[in-house]
Amino acid sequence: MVSAETDARVGGSTLIVMKGPDGTKYPNHGIYLEFVRNRKIVFTDAFTDAWTPSEKAFMVVTITFEAEGNKTRYSAQVRHWNAADAEEHVKMGFHEGWGIAPDQLEALVARI
Repeated sequence: MVSAETDARVGGSTLIVMKGPDGTKYPNHGIYLEFVRNRKIVFTDAFTDAWTPSEKAFMVVTITFEAEGNKTRYSAQVRHWNAADAEEHVKMGFHEGWGIAPDQLEALVARI
């Protein structure tokens, strides 16, 4: 990820720009659908700012946080619009990329 802009509220927009190994930048626009404080975040790329439909809806993401002893369990569920989109996401490095997120989150929290 090379940049991130986010309006973290229901209906707020987000723009995450990722960069591939070849230097190509991939902007990802989206909208937050749900927030449950300290528990859940849901967002989609089906819309961009101000609920404008995106050119191609790709996924809906649900991230949850659950207390587990003195730690927190992080879970991310990604639902794609169809099997072809899911397969494309796998080819883009979905499992590796999203699998790194918990380690990055843990390192961030440790610095706070």
